[in-house]
Amino acid sequence: MSSCVKLWLTILLLAGCTYSPQPNVTDRGFYYWKSVMGLSGAEKQALETLQVKKLYLKCFDVVWDGRQQRPMPVAQVRFTDSVTTWLTNRQVAIIPTVFITNECMQSIDSTAIPALAGNIRDLLSGIAATNHIEAAIPEIQIDCDWTASSKNKYFYLLDQLKQHAFFRQKILSATIRLYQCKYKQKTGIPPVDRGLLMCYNMGNLKKPSTINSIIEAAELKQYITNLADYPLPLDIALPLFDWKVLYRNNVYKGLINDLPDSLLQKNIAQNTRNTYTILQDTILGGYTLKKGDFIRKEDANFEEVIQSTQLLRSKLTTNRFTVVLYHLDSLNLHKYSTHELEEMFDSLH
Repeated sequence: MSSCVKLWLTILLLAGCTYSPQPNVTDRGFYYWKSVMGLSGAEKQALETLQVKKLYLKCFDVVWDGRQQRPMPVAQVRFTDSVTTWLTNRQVAIIPTVFITNECMQSIDSTAIPALAGNIRDLLSGIAATNHIEAAIPEIQIDCDWTASSKNKYFYLLDQLKQHAFFRQKILSATIRLYQCKYKQKTGIPPVDRGLLMCYNMGNLKKPSTINSIIEAAELKQYITNLADYPLPLDIALPLFDWKVLYRNNVYKGLINDLPDSLLQKNIAQNTRNTYTILQDTILGGYTLKKGDFIRKEDANFEEVIQSTQLLRSKLTTNRFTVVLYHLDSLNLHKYSTHELEEMFDSLH
C-alpha cells in the first residue's frame, strides 16, 4: 500500500471518529385558537418567559352552508387594540391559520375552488391590513382534515392559493393528521412548503374502552413507523388541553369542557382509572347528566407528552423545526410548570 493511500485512509478514519450529528434546533410556537385576539397577563408572561417567537393565529373557519350551497367564513378573529403593538415590540411572528372543514371540500364543486381561494386571500389580507400585521407574517397555514375522497379538491385549493400575490414570498404550510401521514399513499401529500404534524387526537374518542384519545405514546407509535419517509419537512404540534367525554348507555354523547374535577369528585363516585360513573340524575357545571352515564377524563399528561416526543425524535429527518403547543390559554398554562413547558419545547433536541 502506497504512503499516499495510507495517508487518505488515516484522514478518513479520523474524520469518521470526530463526526457527530448536529443537534436539532427547535423554534417555539403556540397556537392561539380564540375568536378574540387579546392576551391575558399569564399568556403574555408565558410568551416572554418561554421566549416564544411564533404565534399560529386562527383567523377564521370555512364551513359549508347547506342552505346556500356554498362555502361560508365564520368565527373571524377580532383583535384588541393593544395586542398588535405588544407582539410587534417583541418580534413575535404571526402565522395566520385558516381552518377548512372536510365537509366543505367534499361538497364544493371544483369549478368554484378558484373563487374560494380568492375569497380566502381577500379575508386574510384584510385582517392583516386592518390590524397592521403584514410585516409580521412569514407563513400562512391551512388546516383541513382532508380524506382520500376530498384530497384532489383540497390540493387544488392549495395550488390556487399559491397563485395569489398575498401568498407569494411566504411559506405555505398545512396541518397533517397522524393517519394522513401513515396512509400517505391513500390521502396524498399536500402541495405546500411544510407540514405540521398534529400529535394529538390520535385515539378513538367514541370508543368507551379508550384510555386517552388526546395523546398516548403507545398509540402514537403505531402511526410514525415510516415518519422518516414523509416527503415534506415537518414541524410538530403537541397538546396542552383537556376535556371530558360523556357516554350514555355506552354510546358517545359528546365532549364536556370546563367541568372542574372538584365537581366530579364531590358528586360522582370514581370508577376505574380516569372514568367516573353518575350515581343519580344531576346537573353539573350546567350539564344535565343522568344516572348511569359515565365520564372519561382525558388530558395532555406531561409524562405522556415527553414519552411521545422521545418516539418522534429518532424519526425526524430535518435538524430545524418548530414545536407548537396547542394552545395558548391561561387555563391550559396553569396546569404546567414553566420547567415542564420548557421541557416540552426542548424535548426533540
